[in-house]
Amino acid sequence: MKYFFLIVILVVPVFGFSQGGLPESFFNGKSIVLVSADPGARPVMDWKAVADSVHLDLVAAGADPVAYYELEQVALSEEVQTSYAKAFSQRLIKNIIFVTRQRNGGGIHVGEFSGTGKLINSTSLYGIQGSSIEEAADQFAALGESRPSQNLLVIDVPEFPGNVANEAAQNASANRFLPRNPLNLEMFKLGVPIEGSSAQTGLISYFRYDLYGKSAEAILAEQKAQKSQIESILNGNYPNDVAWLTEARSDEELIKDKVQFLLVKVEGREADLKRSMGVEANPSENQTVVKYYIRLIVRDELYIGPEWDADPDWRVSLRNFITNLKK
Repeated sequence: MKYFFLIVILVVPVFGFSQGGLPESFFNGKSIVLVSADPGARPVMDWKAVADSVHLDLVAAGADPVAYYELEQVALSEEVQTSYAKAFSQRLIKNIIFVTRQRNGGGIHVGEFSGTGKLINSTSLYGIQGSSIEEAADQFAALGESRPSQNLLVIDVPEFPGNVANEAAQNASANRFLPRNPLNLEMFKLGVPIEGSSAQTGLISYFRYDLYGKSAEAILAEQKAQKSQIESILNGNYPNDVAWLTEARSDEELIKDKVQFLLVKVEGREADLKRSMGVEANPSENQTVVKYYIRLIVRDELYIGPEWDADPDWRVSLRNFITNLKK
């Protein structure tokens, strides 16, 4: 098997008290809040409880938080993010607020809404970090003491659009997934993004409770280990050319390098992933699983394979998917 290496050093921002600047639109525009809550944090709080706990502090800071979503739900896939972005654009959203609760800390970050499926243009956002989400929220609320807000008639309680909005976004993306294998894989390179790099995850994933705050060195070490494991799985099972991707590149750049297929990894609750891909789901399928699919760049077609092969272990999921490519 031939391997083509793209040697690029990933630089990941180190999160601190603040980065970038607070958008001017924060004090004069509607914001969407994306919440990521560690289920292992104590006391136990689901993401909606976290939203309840910070809402008044966000308002006190000068924000107009019009709706709250679970970050993991929005970040299910590029297609789902794009659907949400369209919905946010229709509501004239100007900002995205990230609320991250971890076992030993919490953070609140604010960035301008990009208007695209990325949702934000950079992870270098203005942010406040505390030893707990309560401490971070208290510090964040203090922003309103020195700056008057033009946001009026702000709601007193957090709004959760609910399953209707989520289902609409997922159904819109589900139509793009095809339950079969792509043709002509042997003709072009398969781009394999390395997890943790901007080539693999959307920018908003940096604010997930399990990724937030990791150093560049830690992420690079994980990428190196993961690349070795992926290579061992592909070796002998995938006979075609592979291009390793460690940074985000445009479709035009990839096609110029003869990369017409991308291996895409998504992770989420199994029922959510199935619905987002147009597969019949059982609401009781609550385990977190990993699913791979292939995107044909030139036609923007998404191939999930002839069988549902997701698994909680990404290694098993990848082996299943590569095996099913032969069917």
